[in-house]
Amino acid sequence: MTAISFDNALGIHPDALRVRSQRSEILANNIANADTPNFKARDLDFKGLLKGEYEKRDRMALDRTHSNHIPAEAITTDSALKYRIPTQPAIDGNTVETDIEQAQYARNALEFQSSFTFLNSKFKGLSKALRSE
Repeated sequence: MTAISFDNALGIHPDALRVRSQRSEILANNIANADTPNFKARDLDFKGLLKGEYEKRDRMALDRTHSNHIPAEAITTDSALKYRIPTQPAIDGNTVETDIEQAQYARNALEFQSSFTFLNSKFKGLSKALRSE
C-alpha cells in the first residue's frame, strides 16, 4: 500500500487559498482607505507569487534532519506587494479607485471560493478512498 501525498493530491490549491486570503486583506485595506489623502493602493502579483512559489516548492524545500522538526512555510507576500497605477488619480494623492478595488475584491472572493470548493471535493474523495467506498 502506498502513502497518500497531500502535495500531489491537493496541488497548488492550499497555497492559492493562503495567498487569496492575504490578497483580500490588502484589497479591503485599499477600500477602507479610499478617502485617506496620499494613500497608495496596493495589490499582489498573485500569478507571479504563486507561480514562483509553486516552482520552488520541490527544489527549495528545506531538509529536515529529524522527524520532529517543523517544516518551513515558503510563501511570503512582501516581495509580491506592488503599488497599483491609477487610471484617474485623486487631487489629494490617493490612488484608490473604489470601483476597481471592489471588482478585484469580488473576483478574488469568487476565485477563493472556487479553490475552496475544489479542495473540499478532493478531501471528500480522499475520505471515500480511505474508507474503501
